Amino acid sequence: MKNNLLLMNGLAVLLLLGACQKSNNNAISQQNAKKQTINAAPPSDGPRATLRGIVENVTTADGKIYNAKDNTGKTMDCLKIIANPSGGYIGVYHTMINGSFKVNVASSTDLLHWTWIRELAGSNNGAASQPTIAATATGGFVMVWEQEPSNHLKFSYFNSWTDLQNGVVAKTFEAPRTLSTCAEGTPNIYSASSTSVDVGFHYFANCDVDRQARGTTNWTSWNASAQPQFDNAILYWGVHGNIGDRDGYLKFQNFNFGLIEGQGTKNDFGSWRCYLYDYQTGNADKLNIHTDGGSQAFANPTITALTVGGQPALVITQFIPSELSASGEAGELIYYKKL
Repeated sequence: MKNNLLLMNGLAVLLLLGACQKSNNNAISQQNAKKQTINAAPPSDGPRATLRGIVENVTTADGKIYNAKDNTGKTMDCLKIIANPSGGYIGVYHTMINGSFKVNVASSTDLLHWTWIRELAGSNNGAASQPTIAATATGGFVMVWEQEPSNHLKFSYFNSWTDLQNGVVAKTFEAPRTLSTCAEGTPNIYSASSTSVDVGFHYFANCDVDRQARGTTNWTSWNASAQPQFDNAILYWGVHGNIGDRDGYLKFQNFNFGLIEGQGTKNDFGSWRCYLYDYQTGNADKLNIHTDGGSQAFANPTITALTVGGQPALVITQFIPSELSASGEAGELIYYKKL
């Protein structure tokens, strides 16, 4: 009887030990799985690295031009390029003429050579600069820019490509400044139609430095808010000056990215750099851009997905300030890479 009791107690201990061991193994497996989940790289990391390589390597682009000018000799500063639904490409940009900025539109068939069409803003109601443009699903076009006086955003809607070429505006909207008493400008377009427009822009925070914002309009009212998540992603890199122009969304390999400029030192044009912003993680990579001559400062970036010769491609534009620029490279840089 005593032996039987000892045997039964021994079996109970073994079963208990087995249960404990199984429980410990499950706990360890769960901890390992949790650790792997925590340490796993964000799924956007791979596409972001690929995109970064495209933007950084101007020297390996499939096409490029430095100090871009249209066929009349106007500088194409802060150029935004989109595909023309009618064929070819459309570009809007500003040019300093007699000490005042004017917004112009031009067309191209190869992204590198541009035919001036007309001035769209800047002569009648004050200087105009930093334009951006988007085609709508109904065949129209929305253009937004930085309007003077009282530095603010102005919107125009064109019903068609013909109307855009002729400067025939269907409607306009001028956004009141709500985040800064001094300046709000450098827009990019997230989405646009004849009924609503969603834009990013900068506001002159405390009338001291530019910071990021976003606003929407239905062409009669305006709503805007600061976007500190963008600022924080750039401030991480030790930026002490303006955080200004940006472009995006760019959907690349099923993830959304954008480009943003940041000024390392306030009032130092040679300290402008560009950053690749990841909308999935809220982080940004500082870009190490390689030009043929080795320019070091870059500003006002844009990036657009389009088709070149029947093949998907990305076209990037950046303004190279004269400070820290290589010989012949200062001005607007256009380059594209086929995918």
